[in-house]
Amino acid sequence: MLPTDVPALWLRDNCTCADCRDPLTDQKLFQITDLPEQLAVGTLRALDGGDAVDGAEGWEVVWAPDGHVSRYPAHWLQQTGEPDPRTEDAKDLWGSAATLADGLPETTWSAYLADDAERLRMLEAVARLGFCLLRDVPLRDGQAQQVARTFGFVRETNYGTQFEVRVEERPNNLAFTNVAITPHTDNPYRDPVPTLQLLHCLVNDAEGGDSGLVDGFAAAAALRESDVGAFAALTGTPVPFAFRDDVTELSTHRPLIGTDPMGRIREVRFNNRSLGTLRLPAEQTEAFYAGYRAFARLLLDPERQLDFKLGPGDCLVFDNTRLLHARTAFARGGARHLQGCYADLDGLLSTVGVLRRREAQPC
Repeated sequence: MLPTDVPALWLRDNCTCADCRDPLTDQKLFQITDLPEQLAVGTLRALDGGDAVDGAEGWEVVWAPDGHVSRYPAHWLQQTGEPDPRTEDAKDLWGSAATLADGLPETTWSAYLADDAERLRMLEAVARLGFCLLRDVPLRDGQAQQVARTFGFVRETNYGTQFEVRVEERPNNLAFTNVAITPHTDNPYRDPVPTLQLLHCLVNDAEGGDSGLVDGFAAAAALRESDVGAFAALTGTPVPFAFRDDVTELSTHRPLIGTDPMGRIREVRFNNRSLGTLRLPAEQTEAFYAGYRAFARLLLDPERQLDFKLGPGDCLVFDNTRLLHARTAFARGGARHLQGCYADLDGLLSTVGVLRRREAQPC
């Protein structure tokens, strides 16, 4: 590809010379309005041998009308854009537990800490599959937060920096009882929603209390394939989500399926316990509820749910914007105690990027 094959303004905007970008931060030193209005390639010269750009063949552009000089490696011109890591294009969707033929993405806590490649493998699993499972995590108070800090920062909410998932005498959420919890996303009433959740098992001796995960992106993609109208209703209808207790009042309006401007699935918010009262014209309300029921049938299909039981020392890390999690009921007299916390995908994806850079560097 030649520099003349791409828009001139784009090419000039990506000049990396010291006049255009700070050498230390790599941040731009100009505004787009600083560039000439009638920008064009003045002269073009191939670079190789001693003239190569950072050792690679490339091109030198002298710009008209201002005479600015830019250099571009040939391999850089050939690159294609990376997909948004938050959207379905960057994910490996799984419609059922059977799809995970290679087993669960899991490792031990000691291996995760000791080996950057193993840590990268687990964090990439969260980015691609939506979750990973760390085994033999120490049974200490606050350990879920320590796990979160290996890749990002703890997200504090009205539940604090961590929350206790156990039976409470006066619960403000059904999660803190022994009843079954159907597949759902956490905190849909919050904007922005916590994008990652961690659950660390301290005790699980109760009869029942098994965990489950459902790929909401896969279900949303299946709905789009089978019922275009239902998909359109759920992506185009903001619905109220709300949570309140004695000291908290939270609400937001968001669609059940969030998409980016190109229509790619980017977020799922599904929580029947927190869904408020929709007040729209009858025709629009009927379309939403038809889509809501169709989506719920997919999400609540047992064939789509990955079931497992967390044991002491297991820490589940999962994408709360994509995966729904569930729990079976358990005997009230049995001991079951998980500690949880929230974190955010941007921190995890940042750590993935840094680990990939390290892996690519020659020894």
